[in-house]
Amino acid sequence: MAEEFTKRRTFAIISHPDAGKTTLTEKLLLYGGAIHSAGAVKARRAQRSATSDWMELEKKRGISVTSSVLQFDFGGIRYNLLDTPGHQDFSEDTYRTLTAADCAIMLIDAAKGVEEQTKKLFHVCRMRGTPIVTFVNKLDRPARDPFNLMSEVEDVLGLQTVPVTWPVGSGELFKGVYDLASKRVLTFERTAKNARKAPLAVSGIEDPKLAELLGKENTEELQMAVELLEGAGDSYDRARFLSGEISPVFFGSALTNFGVEPFLEDFADICPPPGARQTSEGEIAPGDDRFTAFVFKVQANMDPSHRDRIAFIRVCSGKFEGGMRVHHYRLGKKIRLARAEQLFADERKTVTEAWAGDVIGLHDPGLFRIGDTLASDGPLTFDAVPRFSPEHFARLAIMDPLKRKQLQKGLSQLAEEGTVQLFFEPGREKDPICGVVGQLQFDVLAYRLEHEYGAPVSLDKLPYSFARWVLEAETPEALKDARVPLAVTDIDGLPVALIRDQWELSRLARDHADWQWRETAPITQGLE
Repeated sequence: MAEEFTKRRTFAIISHPDAGKTTLTEKLLLYGGAIHSAGAVKARRAQRSATSDWMELEKKRGISVTSSVLQFDFGGIRYNLLDTPGHQDFSEDTYRTLTAADCAIMLIDAAKGVEEQTKKLFHVCRMRGTPIVTFVNKLDRPARDPFNLMSEVEDVLGLQTVPVTWPVGSGELFKGVYDLASKRVLTFERTAKNARKAPLAVSGIEDPKLAELLGKENTEELQMAVELLEGAGDSYDRARFLSGEISPVFFGSALTNFGVEPFLEDFADICPPPGARQTSEGEIAPGDDRFTAFVFKVQANMDPSHRDRIAFIRVCSGKFEGGMRVHHYRLGKKIRLARAEQLFADERKTVTEAWAGDVIGLHDPGLFRIGDTLASDGPLTFDAVPRFSPEHFARLAIMDPLKRKQLQKGLSQLAEEGTVQLFFEPGREKDPICGVVGQLQFDVLAYRLEHEYGAPVSLDKLPYSFARWVLEAETPEALKDARVPLAVTDIDGLPVALIRDQWELSRLARDHADWQWRETAPITQGLE
């Protein structure tokens, strides 16, 4: 048992939109044998969606707005790939997913370098102490100088870079990569669309055939770069990588498969296996006999014909077995974990056992919410997945009063899966206030309420920018007395202040210094 978790790698890919994340995801699955041909990623008008995008809205818009969980095997390792939304309006979903990852691949466009969303997601990783591997993508197109790109990562993100591979040419002249550790030039042939793998040839840096392939000038440029890197470059140090000081850098083109296979071979050694996690009972190691896990994602209606709900859990220690009884921290009671599945986009297979590092989907009859902790031996909690303060608010009104029941069901389920946060103003409970991190989430909310629950709604935007949980106030009335712009409660009945701007927040914090103005919702424990 103790050995099983060492064969697991659980990681996420972070990037700015259009850096090629979906393409890289598909190619990792291709090399891992999970799919047999990768569909080219089309423009936003595309008819076909990528393997990891399954929701109808994603297919129409050509964007990923939910996180998928994909599993594949490569070289004796079981990979759990947590595919995150690339769109910045869904950064909260990305943050929650990163809580379940042990490592992140930061994908950078070779022509554009470090972009705005990359910075935000990098800071999320830095906040969590998640080690980062960098993959510079799209070398098959005109690209910036690799030294320039590495300098930008160091200057903008404050992350020291250590190249593991180096590009052999770029754009039309991109022929492959040089592996600095093995001192091998790996050249690839361009393949037909959807090809299984790129044919690979291996040679040394002094091989005369290299000059025939690249031309004399490009060969000399490569030799000079390698000489410089070997003489002045930093070498990879695992301890510094795990502490977040350095990032190993790989170059390639996910679209043409150039550099993907060498990357995946090295990634097995670089990506850490599951580590220990902090709980309310102290640190729990992945090899511990006690089963522990937390819910980082809940997804309703993955199968529209069955209207089901799946709670995704990250196993942190011990062994999951179908039918086992565990303690549910928030509900304060024992529950039975009946059916579990591993998912591949919208395909699924039943799972009877899982180990630390694995991500599995539990059929959810309404028991689970993001952040819930499960343990086989008494109550404990991981303070793993906080609910953040939304940045945009709107009052929701139903367009057909006869559909109120469907609306309540839809809102309840979508709130539990983290699509939206719900707040209730005393006296106006029938018109709840929705809070989201990004504006596009309102579109997703309205779309899903209409198409999945048959409850069309209108959203009236409200002028608030912050939600703050104030437990000391005890009731919304106490918040009102404190001259809070709008006093509401959340889905747990906790008092929340909705605030317009930073000036207003500063005034309230100054006038009520004995109150805590919390940015995240506290974890609550149910009664036995």
